[in-house]
Formats: sequence, structure tokens, C-alpha cells
Amino acid sequence: MKSKNWYVKQFKKKPVQITRYVVQAVFLFFMLYIGLRFYQFYMHFETLGQTPFVDRPPAVEGFLPISALMGLKVWLDIGEFDLIHPAGLVLISFFVFGAIIYRRSFCSWFCPVGTVSELLAKLGRKLFKRNFEIPKWLGWLLLPIKYLLLLFFVGMVIIMPTYSAIQFLNEPYNKISDVKMLLFFLNIGGVGLVVVSLLVILSIFYRNIWCRFLCPYGALIGLGSIFRISKVRRNEETCTNCEMCTKVCPSRVTVHKVEAVNSLNCTGCMACVEACPVKDTLNMTVVNKKVSKWFIPVTFLVLFFLVVGFAKITGHWETIITYEEWQQLIPLAKNIK
Repeated sequence: MKSKNWYVKQFKKKPVQITRYVVQAVFLFFMLYIGLRFYQFYMHFETLGQTPFVDRPPAVEGFLPISALMGLKVWLDIGEFDLIHPAGLVLISFFVFGAIIYRRSFCSWFCPVGTVSELLAKLGRKLFKRNFEIPKWLGWLLLPIKYLLLLFFVGMVIIMPTYSAIQFLNEPYNKISDVKMLLFFLNIGGVGLVVVSLLVILSIFYRNIWCRFLCPYGALIGLGSIFRISKVRRNEETCTNCEMCTKVCPSRVTVHKVEAVNSLNCTGCMACVEACPVKDTLNMTVVNKKVSKWFIPVTFLVLFFLVVGFAKITGHWETIITYEEWQQLIPLAKNIK
């Protein structure tokens, strides 16, 4: 059991990372709570009212990226905001457009999959004293996968006529797409179970393998980094090439070899900045101006809660689907295609 002084020293040494771990844990437990509430909501209708009614948590729509992309297309094309899954549209809009400044902060601060991936990697370090490195040649072969998946999904949305997207948003399948997602995990087996198990095992050996090579959602958010508004800069004159920055990077970016971190995989987690032993050798910059290491996480979190709060106040968070419509749709969810 570590002493209180040890934790105090750790916080003083890397306050942003400790804060990030706390935020990750809070959001992970929040997502588990959301999942439980949504299951209770589903069971009320599945049992035809035999279990107590629980309000559907809108945050579950954060797991519906295809529906959110369709809603975003319609919103950008004709200015019509999707009221079937409004929370999903709010979330994807914030994370995608916010990434222009905040890079993939969603991945390092909020994403429950990213949090679990980091925990599995830590388990690997406990078991084997280290995480293993994927050979560079294999890394280059794997890197395009998430972008090919992204191209497939985004391309499908882009080429779809707007009227078809509107039709999709109002179809019964989209209305209960969150229920279909729940049913997939409740009845997972076969290929799905094998894939999930394989990803869990690989994540123990290879740090953040899903996030680095396979996640199309992270790839979409990472595109905001193309604008290079924010980036970590390295002072080559004071750098001692200790490689601590690269060792702690969750995305395995070789920070110690670049003047500025322009990689689309950078999540703005500040781990490299806090790990650097030489003051002002690594700094976060916004529009080429040095900012505090707290700037990205604090403004990201504050703006996120402001956006969600504004969406709730203005009626762009709760779905317009009625209790009576849920009564009709959910008992038939397994048969709706």
C-alpha cells in the first residue's frame, strides 16, 4: 500500500496526467451507469411494462456514429437538425469540429474504449514488465486500416442524397439503432466474441492497438489535426534525447525525433510534456504561441459542458420519440431490419 506522500508527489510531478486518469475513470463509470439505465429502459418495454420505467439516457447516442454522421450531413446540407438522435449529433459535431483545436482530446479524456485500452496496457506492463512494440513495417501496413474504414463510412454518407439521409433518419431501424446496438452486445457470440476477445488480448501486449490502427471514429476526429492549429513543439537545443516523451506517449508517437508533433494520432493528452525532465523543452502551442499545459484539457472540458448544457436548454438533446412509439418499436426490435 503506497503512502499518502507518494500520491502527493505523483500529483505534483504529473498533475495533468493524474487529472486525466480521474476524468477517464469518472466517464468510464458514467458510461457504465448509462448502459445500466438504458438496459432498464429497454427491459420496461421488452417485458411490456412488467419492470419499472426508466428514462432513456440521451448520452447513449454517443455510440451511434453512423446515425450521427447522417444527421450531420442533413444539418450541413439543409440546416435541419436531427431530433430523432439529437444528442448524438451534438456530440459528434463537438468532437469533430473541436478537434481542429483540441486534436483527439476525446480519445484521451473521454472515450471509454480508450480508457479500457490504456488499462489493459497497464496490465500488460504489470505482467510482462513492458508493452511490446509492433515492427515498423507491420505498423505501416496496419496504419491505413482505420482510414479505409473511415473512407467507407464517410464516403457512404457523402454520396447518399440528402433526401435519402432524411428518410434513413426517420426509419424505424434508425429510431431503435441504440436498442439494436444493445441487443448485439447482449447476444454477442461467434465472430463478434472472437474479435472482441482478440482485441482485448492484443491490447495487453500492444499499447492502444485499437486506437492506433483500427478505430475509424478516432481517425475522423484526428483529421482536425491537419490544420495544425495546436501542436506540441520540441526545443531541439535543450532536448537531451532521453526519449521519455516517446516512452510515455499512448499513441507511440516518436516525439523525441520531431520538431513539432503533427501526427494525426496525437491525442493532446500532455503525457509527453509532463514527462520531459528539461523545462520548456516540450510545450503545447496554439497558433504557434506557447500555452499552459492545462490549456487544452481545461478549455476542452469547459467547452464540452457548455455545449451539452446549451443543447439541453435549447431542446437539442432529448429525442422527440414518444413513450407510445417506444412501446410499438422496442418489442419488435429483433425483427426490424
